[in-house]
Amino acid sequence: MAEPDLAVDVGGGLTLRNPVIAASGTFGYGLEFAGVTDLTAIGAIVVKGLSLEPHRGHPAPRILETAGGLLNAIGLQNVGVRAFVEEKLPLLREIGTPIVANCWGHVPEEFAEVGARLADADGLAAVELNVSCPNKREWGRIIATDPDLTRQVVRAVRARCRLPLWVKLSPNVTDITSIARVAEEEGADAVSLVNTFVGLAVDLETRRPVLTNGTGGLSGPAIKPIALRMVHDTARAVKIPVIGMGGIGDADDALEFLLVGARAVQVGTASFVDPRATERIAAGIAAGLRRRGYADVNQWIGTLRAPPGR
Repeated sequence: MAEPDLAVDVGGGLTLRNPVIAASGTFGYGLEFAGVTDLTAIGAIVVKGLSLEPHRGHPAPRILETAGGLLNAIGLQNVGVRAFVEEKLPLLREIGTPIVANCWGHVPEEFAEVGARLADADGLAAVELNVSCPNKREWGRIIATDPDLTRQVVRAVRARCRLPLWVKLSPNVTDITSIARVAEEEGADAVSLVNTFVGLAVDLETRRPVLTNGTGGLSGPAIKPIALRMVHDTARAVKIPVIGMGGIGDADDALEFLLVGARAVQVGTASFVDPRATERIAAGIAAGLRRRGYADVNQWIGTLRAPPGR
């Protein structure tokens, strides 16, 4: 059987060669992985979250391995949008893989300014709004837990950014589909989910939190079943593409997210364990589809059947 067609449409006129995307915050600016994995073998790269000015993030300790996962409170450290556009993006353009710029601000107007500067940059395929980081106390709350604030941010950025716009959603809500609908209503081309779950680790000897931020965001295999359910529900609640993530470590995990309706997947924590995880998963998706007799990944996406007995 010939190799399956892995091309997927992720909205806004953007088609990826395959559905595997390197997730923001876990792949640096992409360039750091160039010597250890084939960056042309994946669908896209989402770079670290960018802000108007350089940001140092939180002091150490700010990352901790847990049972089945990783707890982090990096705090969105980055070089700033200007340095990214001038120093990083020209090198990324040479790779030929679509580059997505994750970005953030403190208020809607700041989000919009970052989005506008990225929209004018040469070589970006899309912008992903990070309204779901659980480690920004300056926000007062996670933006994507507040429908009204989410609406304000997406509306402000959409007005100034012509690029395909993804909105990254938080799992720290009762009903993630309601927030996804808000993003869709305000012009998002896709939603990506889920970001990390708020978690806490404590030191029994000092009786203090391990991380200087106190809480952190939990990612990794431990969150996969919950993330999978949220992607399943969201794919049925909105018409725009859903990009799934949360605990994906191998091709079977990725195929599960595609099966429940994700149009593409982002791989995050797995890249810390295996720097070639994205490349490996992309190849594994092709092999898994071929083994099951599928010639096109789109024939697989969203074909989950009803539970037994229904």
